[in-house]
Parts: sequence; C-alpha cells; structure tokens
Amino acid sequence: MLTGRVTSENEAVLVVEVHGFEGQTARIEAAIDTGYNGLLTLPSSLIRELELPFAGTARAVLGDGLESRMDLYFAAVEWEGGLRDVVVLETEGGVLLGMAMLAGCRVTLDVEEDGGVTVESLARIREVN
Repeated sequence: MLTGRVTSENEAVLVVEVHGFEGQTARIEAAIDTGYNGLLTLPSSLIRELELPFAGTARAVLGDGLESRMDLYFAAVEWEGGLRDVVVLETEGGVLLGMAMLAGCRVTLDVEEDGGVTVESLARIREVN
C-alpha cells in the first residue's frame, strides 16, 4: 500500500521513488491526476538528473485541448513493494501520476487538508477477502 496526503490546495499527492537505469534515484511528490490517462510526467530537469534513456516522441492532447509532440523516457518506480518499469512523459508542469499508473488499484482520499491518501492493489485486497 502506498500512502500520501491531501494538500491545502486539495491535491492528492504521493511520495514515490523514481529510478534511473544507472542507479540514480529521486524521491518526489507526485499529484494524482485522474484527467491524465498516462503513467507519469516528470520535468526535464529531473529527467536529466536521473539520466533517463530516451524512448521516443508521442502526440499528446493537453488539458486545454491543444495537441503537442512530447518526449518519452524510460524509468522505474517503486510501486507496491517492487520496481515497476514505466514510460515517462516529459512536461514542464508538475509531477503527475496518471490513471494508467493507478490501474488495478483502489484509491482512497480523505479530502481535507492533510487528509490521508492510500493506493492499494485490488489483487491484494481480493486475496485478503
């Protein structure tokens, strides 16, 4: 289970550890974005710091409806007790966790300042029940 908090701006955030493939790691706070259907976005400065390998480019439709070509990179994220390989979308906005990252999970939010955020694997929940 992953845990986080709700900020004073009503953002649900988790602290995740992102790994490059040469041993670099960064613990970052990522906002859950249910309007983003990808895995993870990172700013170019963090992509350079982690020396993430380039994966190609993709067409992306932004929140304002505009279309843009964006660069993709490979990384790994600590997720549910192990490393999960992900494709990262480079953005200059904040760090976002998208719905593809949360697929197969239950997300629970206590929407108040410093309220709890939990992300649990549905498979693990179903094993217990």
